[in-house]
Amino acid sequence: MHGTPHVVSDVMTHTVAAVGRKATFKEMVRLMQVRKVSALPVIEGEGRVVGLVSEADLLPKEEFRDSDPDRCTQLRRLSDLAKAGAVTAEELMTSPALTTRPDATLAQAARTMAHSRVKRLPVVNEPGVLEGIVSRSDLLKVFLRGDEEIEEEVRREVVAYLFPTPGSAIRVQVHDGVVKLAGRVRDTSLIPVAARLVRAVEGVVDVDFELVGRMDPDGSPDPRAALPGSSTPV
Repeated sequence: MHGTPHVVSDVMTHTVAAVGRKATFKEMVRLMQVRKVSALPVIEGEGRVVGLVSEADLLPKEEFRDSDPDRCTQLRRLSDLAKAGAVTAEELMTSPALTTRPDATLAQAARTMAHSRVKRLPVVNEPGVLEGIVSRSDLLKVFLRGDEEIEEEVRREVVAYLFPTPGSAIRVQVHDGVVKLAGRVRDTSLIPVAARLVRAVEGVVDVDFELVGRMDPDGSPDPRAALPGSSTPV
């Protein structure tokens, strides 16, 4: 099988707004506004990523601008108070930056974002040099794949692989990213495998199965078959 998954380099933004360690607070705010981005990788040397400054890092300056936090707040939010007094990227950045590689799968990047609760990842090569940036919205682009494209991949990469003819007759339909497989299969134990493989096809929203086994010699259906209309768990 050689279809999906795609990798980060397929969806990332290649032209990235970045700053050096000494970039000032206002320079960063201005660059974010002009480039319409919510974070800036901080680079040094030949483009090696050393940190990341996000809007969240900049907001404490406004939050604490005209306030005098009590002792409890000071102890609880030491990091934010430090950022409120910062004036350069080096003082504001989160370092080391959480990054990903161009050849990471979209699923790997999505898991990193979810586990770390971040909205974007700088994309770096082996030496750590910036090559792009990938955001949550970039990862969701796979769901823009057309139904026909998904259907063709499911036929080629899943059905032909698991249920080759003769002995199996599978119909594939895709509507709004929901894949429906219907028909008879030689080996119903492969249905859960098919569920995992179909869900792994990028752009698939859900999977529905109406698959039954071939008739036994007495004419009765294979009792291990999936129930019509059921969605086989992964």
